[in-house]
Formats: sequence, structure tokens, C-alpha cells
Amino acid sequence: MTPEDPPSGRDSADDCFHCGLPIPRGAHYPVSFEGRSHETCCGGCQAVANAIIDNGLGGYYHHRTAPAGSPGEPLIPDELRELKLFDEPEVQRQFVTDETDRASGRVLREASLILEGITCAACVWLNERHVRAIPGVSEFAVNYSTHRARVRWDPERLALSDILQAIRAIGYRAHPYDPGTRDQAFRRERHLALRRLAVAGLGMMQVMMLAVALWLGAGDETHADLLQFMRWVAAGLTTPVVFYSALPFFQSAWRDLRQRQLGMDVPVSLAIASTYAASVYSVVLGTGEHVYFESVAMFVFFLLTSRYLELMARQRSSQAIDRLDRLIPALAVRIDASGRDEQVPVAQLVPGDRVRVRPGEPLPADGVVDEGESTVNQALLTGEPEPCPRRTGDPVTGGTVNVDSPLVVRVTRVGAETTLAAIQRLLDRAQTEKPRLARLAEKGTGHFVAAVLILTALVGLTWYLWIAPDRAFWVVVAMLVATCPCALALATPVAITTTTGVLSRMGLLLTRGQAIEDLARARVFCFDKTGTLTIGHPEWIGTQVLAPGWNEQTLLAAAAALERHSEHPLARALVRAAGDRELPEVHELLNSPGRGLAGRVGGHEIRVGTPQFVGLDRVPDDVRPPPANGHATAVWMARDGQVLGVFWFADPPRPQMEQTVQELRELGLAVVLLSGDRPEAVAAFAARAGIEEAHGGMTPEDKVAYVRARQADGEIVVMAGEGINDAPVLAGADISLAMGSGTRIAQTQSDLVLMSDRLEAIPAAVQQARRTLRIVRQNIAWAVGYNALALPVAATGLLTPWLAALGMSLSSLLVVGNALRLRQVDQEQSAGSRIQPAQHAAVVRAARDG
Repeated sequence: MTPEDPPSGRDSADDCFHCGLPIPRGAHYPVSFEGRSHETCCGGCQAVANAIIDNGLGGYYHHRTAPAGSPGEPLIPDELRELKLFDEPEVQRQFVTDETDRASGRVLREASLILEGITCAACVWLNERHVRAIPGVSEFAVNYSTHRARVRWDPERLALSDILQAIRAIGYRAHPYDPGTRDQAFRRERHLALRRLAVAGLGMMQVMMLAVALWLGAGDETHADLLQFMRWVAAGLTTPVVFYSALPFFQSAWRDLRQRQLGMDVPVSLAIASTYAASVYSVVLGTGEHVYFESVAMFVFFLLTSRYLELMARQRSSQAIDRLDRLIPALAVRIDASGRDEQVPVAQLVPGDRVRVRPGEPLPADGVVDEGESTVNQALLTGEPEPCPRRTGDPVTGGTVNVDSPLVVRVTRVGAETTLAAIQRLLDRAQTEKPRLARLAEKGTGHFVAAVLILTALVGLTWYLWIAPDRAFWVVVAMLVATCPCALALATPVAITTTTGVLSRMGLLLTRGQAIEDLARARVFCFDKTGTLTIGHPEWIGTQVLAPGWNEQTLLAAAAALERHSEHPLARALVRAAGDRELPEVHELLNSPGRGLAGRVGGHEIRVGTPQFVGLDRVPDDVRPPPANGHATAVWMARDGQVLGVFWFADPPRPQMEQTVQELRELGLAVVLLSGDRPEAVAAFAARAGIEEAHGGMTPEDKVAYVRARQADGEIVVMAGEGINDAPVLAGADISLAMGSGTRIAQTQSDLVLMSDRLEAIPAAVQQARRTLRIVRQNIAWAVGYNALALPVAATGLLTPWLAALGMSLSSLLVVGNALRLRQVDQEQSAGSRIQPAQHAAVVRAARDG
């Protein structure tokens, strides 16, 4: 039995209880389930069935809609050794990442897997229940549409091979995610859907020609035999449409009913099955009345057409993630210890390797230029077509293309740790999460179906008892067809999918689907200053020495010794200011996010950071920024409690900053500046940007408290930031936006990532989110309104089944067409940041120096 066969809830006496295949003669592999003995076909099925039952998962055999595939015989030693290979660090480096669990502080590992053998929702339920019960597994989720699974586990308690073996034990196979395997699955799904659509289309055309002849010849007794023969032919042509093309509707409806749910395929299946059965019954009786084969064929064809278009859109969206893998070449030229070039698979590269990249070739991994000077095309990452100059010491990102001259690159990150792999995980998370609107629509669909079924039954009973018994059945069929909630089910997901693509062309990577709805309702927009409204590359412009006996160079060396352990833009600027001089060793380093760093240098405690962090109650009156830089940023330094000096930094604002703030205010948003910089500098910067409310000297805790206070007033708050110290407030805001050039921890906490760092994309995104919410509401209103109109018309008997099918399909297409209007983005909004849809997943700028 294959997944395409009709589902069966019971196994026959001659079929295997687990996989449904015929039991060979003489085979005896019994399984005890619920007090009864069942036969299986081999030792493998017997072992799998016993594993399922013994682990308390026997409910699987009640809920499945298709038998499982045969697992074959139990694992042999060679297969066990194959699974053990996935525990090797060199192998896991390509698809496994380490993450720290916030609750326990333990280091967990996460991997993406592909499951083979998934045939229905019950298979997903079984796998999730089984794997989650394994001690050491913290998370396991399976995407039914893609058969892709995400697993997180504690490596100190179990190995990945244990998880793979546990999946094998219940009759399924799992292996690390491979885009090639995913593409093959997509092709099979497309080809099967296209074949079903072709059968329905051919059947509909032939049956329609026969229907025309039957309509014109109705009542002609002289050709009664010919008309009856044509009815039999129509029945024969409609049969493959019903039992092959419409099979997914029956399978879906059966699965919903077995799970005690009412999906939109329930009324669809009832309408198809009842119309076909009644028409065949009429032909068998030879009455010639109430033969609606053309209605069945048309209904199936229209519905399959809309489903096929939806399938293509879904696959294009999913493939955007897979295209990331194709940006990295399969081979790299590694320079060995003797200086000779050798071609090796990219999977064999490790941090510290030196690779040679010729002009026109993509970089195989993240790294730093070790030799040479060239330009790198980062259009796939930033959307900026101009090549970026790169010289010795500059960072480069895997997937970008070397343009002019050969480069020697020292590898810093490989496999799952690269920038592209991080983007892939963000996109994967965005596609597996459903926004609140979509969840409400799904829930509403079930209630709507239940109401329609009850109302249809009452109307049918009314026709049968008091109006026209012979027409009651066809009135019921017309109501089931006309009120199919396809448009209601499509109202939200099509709009969300379309807007996700539009945002990518604007330069924004969506990491959580719920952010669209929240962004549309936002009323407060908070910005961090350094690296968000500024370019994030502050430069040292001077030092003010406050203690006698000290000089600028000594202060810079001591401060840089601490700051080289930080990723903050000001810290990196201090290290650059210190130059190439040898820096002293630091002991007992302490990092206080948003305040500064402390450590012992030469036996003395050195503190670098805010005035309060270095021990000042107030800023001395004689400390002022350079006259030409009124909004310059101050970083203080103290030794053993004595303030020695202050370093001044200037960070130019981003282009279009003033215009972005003005547009956000015109959209009705309150714009707020939250910064840890000194209040005087923040106030001066805010006045230049046109921001009326600004708060300086804020710690990360202060920012979180401010956001929570605004939320307590019922306002939806957006927070934009880029540094490690912004991670708490990004996590606490309703919508968080991270800069593409920011730190990775800020990006992982964010709902949106500004891919090309172009601020003008932010107000455009707010407008797009509001348009999306408006379109969704229009779609829902249309879907509900159409059904409210079609229901009474069908109940009066004025609507035939085929007209009902046409109206239902047109309603769905109207919803899809309305959602596609979201693609009409003004040229001014997308100018300079346009990114092709095929590049959707590879558009976040690398975290520079991260």
C-alpha cells in the first residue's frame, strides 16, 4: 500500500498489522495490542509495533490514516555504525549548532533533520510524542508539509545517533537535512498534484461535452438508449476524477474526522462523494434525472487549480531557505603547511585554514583577508550592487563573490556557525511560526464548517418534509459546495506570504510571522543610538587627561587592553585608536552590559565605561566634548577608583535618518531615543534627528523598564537596536528590529532584521504591514460576506451544484488576487534596496568583526 491509496483504519487478516503489506506464507510474527493478537509480516514490523505499543503510543494505530512503511529487519551492525558517524564532530559541524539554554544554563545542540516515511498527520504525532519522551531531548517538532524536523538535545545525556535510532525503532528514517532531498520531495509533490489536475481537467472537458448533448436531448424519447449510454460514459469518465484527482480531499477529511476536527475538506468531500453517488444511482436506475457528473468534475478541477497555485507559492517560499546552501561552493582551494594549493571539500575546512579565492569565485566560509586586496560583491547579502573593497584584516562572508584580484582568506567560521547558516535558521523559524491572524482564521474555519453543516442539514430536512422532497438532496449539495470555506482559509496565509516577499525586497528579513500584525498596530518606535541611528563605526577623536602624571598613549593602551574583549562599537574604536602597540595582560575581567568593563592590569583595578561605572556621582564641569562635535560620546577610565581621563568618540548618523524619523511621525508613531550615552550627547543628537523624546545614560535594565511602562499603558512598542546590551530590551519589546551589521545575539532576539542597514525601509515596512492587515480584513470580510450571500441563495434552490462550484472557486481566486495587490510597492520605497526573490534568504549583512 502506498501513501496515495485510500486510507484504511483496519488491517485485514492477510495484511500486516503495522505496514499493511501482505503477510508471506508461513510467517508468524504476532503482536499483542488491546487484548488481541495481530500478525505482522516480518521481524522488523514486529519490533517496531512492539516498540510503539510498549512506549504507550498505541493510539497511533487508531489515528493513522495510512499504514506505515515497512521498516525491514531490525538494524544490523553496519547500519548502527552508519548512524554513529553522525556523532563525529567533523560531521556535525556542517549541520549542528550549540546554544545555551536560558533556564538551565546547559549547552544544548540543535539540528535540522528530514524524516522519511511520513504519510499522514498521525505519523507526525507519533514521531513527536516518541522523540520528546527520550530523556535529554528538550524540543522536537516536525513540519508536516515539508517533513523537516528540528531537534534540540543535551549532548551530555545522549548522542544524536540515539535519537536517529529511536526514530528508526518506530519505522521511520531520519537523516541530516539535505537540500537535494528536499528538492526531490518538492518535485514529487508538484508532479503528483499536476497529474491529479490533468486528470481532472481532461475528465471535466469530456464530461462537459457529454453534458451539453444530454441537456439538448433531454426529453427526446426516440434517442433514450443513446442518452443512457452517454450517461454511462460520463460516469466512467468522472470515476477517475473522483477516486484519483479528488483523493487528497477524502484523505484530509478522513484525517480531520478521525481527530474529531472539522476542516474545510469535510464539506468538500461530502459534496463530491454525495453528488457522484447520487448521479451513479440515477444512472443505474435509468431515470436520467439528477445526473450531475459535470458538476463533480468542474468542482474538483476548480478546487485542484486553486490548491496547485497555493502549493507553488508555498514551495517557492520554502525554497528561499534552501537557496542559501547553493551560495557556498562545494570545493575550496586550501593552502597546506608547505604553501601548496590543494582542492578539498568545503566540509573539511576548519577555523584557521587558509584558502585561496580567485576572481569570480564565491568565498567558501566566513573569514578574514590574510593576503591580497580586492573588491567583494555583497549584493546577495546587502542588496548593494557596488563591490566593497577588502584588504588585509578585513572580514569577509561566505557566499559573497571575489571580483578583482586573488585573495588568501583565513577561515574563522564554518558549517552551521557561518552567517548564512544563522540566516537560514532565522528564516526556518519564521516559516514554522504562525501569526495570530492565521491561527484565528484556522480556528474560525472549524466553527464555520460546523455551523454550515448544521444549517445545511436543517435546510435539507425542510425541503424534504415540506417543499420538494425530490430536490432536497441537490439543495444540500449546492449549499455544501457554495459555502466551502476555502476563501476564509486562504484569507490570511496568502497575504502574509506575499508581504514576506515584499519586505525582503525592501531589505527586511522577517524572522517571526506575528511581527507583521504587531508592526501594523504599533504606536511607539524606540531607537538605540550607536550602530542603529548612527553607522555603528565610531572613531576616536581625542582624549582628555584628568590626572597629572598620565598621558594619552598610556591611557589608550590600558583601556584597549580591556576593550579588546568586547564587541561594542566603542570598544572596537578604542582598540583601533591604540594602534599596533603591545597591550598589557588583563586578569579578572568583568563585563557589565551597558555600563562598561573592569579588570586588573598590572595589579591595579581598571574600569572603562560610564561615569557611574567608574565611580563618578556627577560629571565635572570642565569635561566637555570637542567644540566641533557637540554630540560626541564620552567613555571614562579610572584606576583604583581614581578617574584618569575621558575618551571622546564621534559616530556619524546614517543617511536618511532625519527623513526616516519624520516619516514615522507622519504615520502616527511616537519616536523615542533610548541610549546609554551621556544625556547631553543624546539630547544634541535627538535634536538633530528631529526626535522629541530622548533618554540618555540608560542601562539595559532602564530600557526594559521604559518599554514595559509604555506597554502597561496599552501601547505596542517597537525597539530597534544592534548591540549585545540591546538584547534584553529587544526580547521585551512587542516587535524587535536588529540591524544587519549588529551582533548575532541581537539578531536572534529580533522579529525583523534590517538587511542592508537602510533606515528608509523602516517606515515603508510599517506602511506595508498596515496594508497587509487591511487586505486580510478585506479578505475575511469578503469570505464571510460571500458565504452569507451564497448560503440563502443555495438554500432557496436557485443555485445548481456546478454554479456553486464556480462561485466558490471564483471567491477563492478573488481572495488570492486581492492579496497579490500587496506586491505593488512604490519605486521610491524599494529603490536602492531591491533584492530578487530568489535571493530572499541570503540578504542579511554579515555581523562585521563578530
